[in-house]
Amino acid sequence: KIASFTAQGKMEELSVALDHGLDEGLTVNEIKEVLVHLYAYSGFPRSIRGLQTFLEVIEKRKEQGIQDDWGKEASPIVDSRSKYDRGIETLEELVLAKMDGPKPAYQQFSPEMDVFLKEHLFADLFERDVLTYAQRELTTISVIASLGNLDPMLRGHMNISLNVGLTAAQLEEFVKLIEVTADQEKADDAYNVLEAVLAARE
Repeated sequence: KIASFTAQGKMEELSVALDHGLDEGLTVNEIKEVLVHLYAYSGFPRSIRGLQTFLEVIEKRKEQGIQDDWGKEASPIVDSRSKYDRGIETLEELVLAKMDGPKPAYQQFSPEMDVFLKEHLFADLFERDVLTYAQRELTTISVIASLGNLDPMLRGHMNISLNVGLTAAQLEEFVKLIEVTADQEKADDAYNVLEAVLAARE
């Protein structure tokens, strides 16, 4: 819910979801990491608005005498290899395949995009251990499904979600959530993508 509402700019609904998330045991740093992670998929403006809204929620809870658990912070990165090499390794772990084949057409057209994806998304962000890979993928598909018309990316990340431990039943539950946070059309699109992904993996 937090990722979906933030991606769509639904700040009132986000405030409620943030409050509920803290009540249900999410730490401040876990939620903050979700809001940071999603900028890679919905942009800095949405992410920053989410963080601003979260600060307001935390402040209101403090005024009510609620002391929220901040939780652990990201561990320092000690791997001295290049971010590009680390990003490739992370991506290979996520997709369960080697990245030594031909690059997609868009990466051939824009090699810098390949560098940004490997170095920043799959190194800088995915290496941060506040969230698990499964939590990051759930954040990612929440954003992509909520934005809509991104079926190829949604298909890819639903596959990765299954690779990192989410189940078909959990993804079906996720699609039902999109009905609530977004709309029926986006939920239907997400369900069609999920059906295709599950059929292809049988």
